[in-house]
Amino acid sequence: MDFDPLLLARLQFAFTITFHIIFPSFTIGLSAYIATLLILRLRTGDARYARLARFWTRIFAVSFALGVVSGLVLSYQFGTNWSRFSVVVGNVIGPLIGYEVLTAFFLEASFLGILLFGGERVSPAVHAASAVIVATGTAISGFWILSANSWMQTPAGHAMIDGVAHPQDWLAIILNPSFPYRFAHMMTAAYLTTAFVVLAVGARWVLAERHYDEARIMVRMAVGMIAVLAPLQVIIGDQHGLNTLKYQPVKVAAMEAHWDGSKPGDFHVFAWPDEKAETNRFAISIPRGSSLILTHDPDGLFPGLTSVPPQDRPPVKNVFFAFRIMLAVGGAMVLVAMTGAVLWWRGALFTTGWFLKVASHGWWLGFVAIVAGWTVTESGRQPWIVSGILRTTDATSPVPGGSIAATLALFILVYGGVFSMGIYFINRLLARGLVGGASQPPGTGTPLRPQSAAREAGRGVLGQG
Repeated sequence: MDFDPLLLARLQFAFTITFHIIFPSFTIGLSAYIATLLILRLRTGDARYARLARFWTRIFAVSFALGVVSGLVLSYQFGTNWSRFSVVVGNVIGPLIGYEVLTAFFLEASFLGILLFGGERVSPAVHAASAVIVATGTAISGFWILSANSWMQTPAGHAMIDGVAHPQDWLAIILNPSFPYRFAHMMTAAYLTTAFVVLAVGARWVLAERHYDEARIMVRMAVGMIAVLAPLQVIIGDQHGLNTLKYQPVKVAAMEAHWDGSKPGDFHVFAWPDEKAETNRFAISIPRGSSLILTHDPDGLFPGLTSVPPQDRPPVKNVFFAFRIMLAVGGAMVLVAMTGAVLWWRGALFTTGWFLKVASHGWWLGFVAIVAGWTVTESGRQPWIVSGILRTTDATSPVPGGSIAATLALFILVYGGVFSMGIYFINRLLARGLVGGASQPPGTGTPLRPQSAAREAGRGVLGQG
């Protein structure tokens, strides 16, 4: 059997990066949430915040470990499957990844131990400070990784000498044209992802009448965060799209399945892009909708896919459908945000059972949106691995397809086992709930048997005397 090394190398990297991105996106938001809880505990002295922080720190530890394990493989793949990529742009990408390790990873690793084990050993102020430092470290990690990825999308600050990229202006490299929008978009997505997980857990506890006060705190904090960030993400996404239109117009054309740039673009709610015929089948469209969104003019024009040869176009179906999945999930997030805010304003947030049931099942929204968004970003850059510098077909290593297929199968097995164990432990922690002094709703709990009740009443009387 013949194996295509390029296809298998791409599948292997796509599999590992999709698996990996789930965990950093969650830990970025979760570390910030834990830091917020510990700061609130420090300011108010309320033990409920400490219990919540202790609970979520355990989940953070498992997620952080899974992110580290899954991320190590990505760096090795640059050398094993993508050696030409390392040769051509390693002078730029290598230092950016190195800065992430030197600044962010060491910062996180140094203070993670205090966060995990210092709750009863250090003062509340030191414990809160360690949480803030870990949260800062995760954000810095996202900064460098997104800077490197954005440079691959919109390269700047370099010079090509003998086919190799050499840094000329590090500030231009780091703050390349798409980086500010991509960083804001991704960080907001990470915080939204965590907010929906917190909301789901809090809603489940409210419905089950577990950890009464703490559950209400989680729901209120999550709804408040979502109500702010979900609409903000729409604005950031719009600006990111306009930036992409300026620097990567073919990607936008694939997102919209827009073929003819001489005509205003319709927004296709659904369509089946036919890349051979250069048309859309079964289209359900809003006339001139894409032109209105992208140019703020219903008659505005923007480049179509036919503006470049077929070999320079991204895989349209992948980009088109991933973009619509991201939009649909984003719309659901905004709907949850608006509904939760209205119910909170009316004082019905904890008495509206249907909303709590919906919220309790919405933990997955952020993860799906992030994976779909990254699919748009990475597939939309094709056929380039570094836009305008290096094509994906020219970036691979001279490795036999059979070897890549074998390692891909091994990765699937190992990652499947690691993921299953991680999810198992996280579910165990969720089922266990809070430890130590968690509150319950008034009038709930297991009733005492008559003799036990009499004994407790007698102790109360003696205690009063």
